[in-house]
Amino acid sequence: MATVRGSRYLLILGRWRRGVGVAPQSRAHASLVPGVSQVDNKSDFLGKRPHRRHPGILRLPRVRLPQALAGTAQLLLLESSMPDVEKKVQTLTNYLWSRHLPVEPEELQRRAVHLEKKFLENPDSPQTEEKLREAVLHALRKTTYHWQELSYNEGLSLVYMAARLDGGFAAVSRAFHEIQTRIPEFQPQTLMDFGSGTGSVTWAAHSIWGQSLREYMCVDSSAAMLDLAEKLLKGGSDYGEQYVPGVFFRQFLPVSPKVQFNVVVSAFSLSELPSKADRAEVVQTLWRKTSDFLILVESGTKAGHCLLMEARDLVLKGKEKSPLDPRPGFVFAPNKKPKEEKFSMLILARGSPEEATRWPRITQPVLTRPRHVHCHLCCPDGHMQHAVITARRHGRDLYRCARVSSWGDLLPVTMPSELPLSPAKDPPES
Repeated sequence: MATVRGSRYLLILGRWRRGVGVAPQSRAHASLVPGVSQVDNKSDFLGKRPHRRHPGILRLPRVRLPQALAGTAQLLLLESSMPDVEKKVQTLTNYLWSRHLPVEPEELQRRAVHLEKKFLENPDSPQTEEKLREAVLHALRKTTYHWQELSYNEGLSLVYMAARLDGGFAAVSRAFHEIQTRIPEFQPQTLMDFGSGTGSVTWAAHSIWGQSLREYMCVDSSAAMLDLAEKLLKGGSDYGEQYVPGVFFRQFLPVSPKVQFNVVVSAFSLSELPSKADRAEVVQTLWRKTSDFLILVESGTKAGHCLLMEARDLVLKGKEKSPLDPRPGFVFAPNKKPKEEKFSMLILARGSPEEATRWPRITQPVLTRPRHVHCHLCCPDGHMQHAVITARRHGRDLYRCARVSSWGDLLPVTMPSELPLSPAKDPPES
């Protein structure tokens, strides 16, 4: 209902009178958002950049797999002589995208009690305790999602590589691009990849920070996946030099609490854990291992989004403080779903939010209209704002920057600390 009302409201705002630059409704709405600063044409926030490349642009151009990685992946598939590869790839892809979170024991118990109560109220229900129990279990099996852990052997690892190598590489590249664009001086030396799979995180990180990264720790419980990732790095063989130096493989997380990494990544791995308690333990461990950035990536589904919001709350609201690194965390980047590869992304950083660029982020597609632009913004204080940007009110530079911006970009405006709450009902995403 909130979405429908919001859409209709935008249509009303789109009506304007002939001879008037901006609809009266648009001007009234813009006045409700005092946080958007006046930026005149003399401002130097653009520097010498064109508007389409203003400093808030964060979208990643189309990326390609490194030729060495793509060539080796094709070679390994050909050597495997696996029948019906395309069919198996499509089946695995559909299965991964249709997965839900595993049902927690407490929820199963609640459902069982509810079903038992319904059966007892029905005079035709089973009367004996054993038959009642069987009826409840049968109903639970029919109505409860049956989550299963995937066990990656050699064959399934190859299928996963064919299905997800390019998409996984693109997703983590987008996350790394966010950090590199906003903090170009950041030069990490160490990286840990939890649930490393085919090693796409290592390849993506090397393509961006290869000049500074000297250690990559790949952690995956599947020995077959680790073998495949190592072969991809060695051109398809078990021997020879790795294309990316300094990569180490292991099946378990480092035990020592003193070991930290500049960048810690978990891509499409939280969804492989069987319970909320297991996810909480892993997220807390990964956060303790993080000295600068923790990057979490999941599929662009409702389940993937819920996983990241769960992890975000665990880190930001958690009372546990590491004796080695007491710095708090803050959300460096929110969720984003590019057209080509749908995924949810969360980047958590150590330190203070003031250390990052504090421009509001665009959380929905920008609506460009004659002489005005609608921007839905997530502000630094977490409030949602709907701003109507016009050249007359906000200056030509800001207006043109807003017109060329996209969902996920930052809008180069300053916001006061005390902002009125937006009438929008959507939850904050940053």
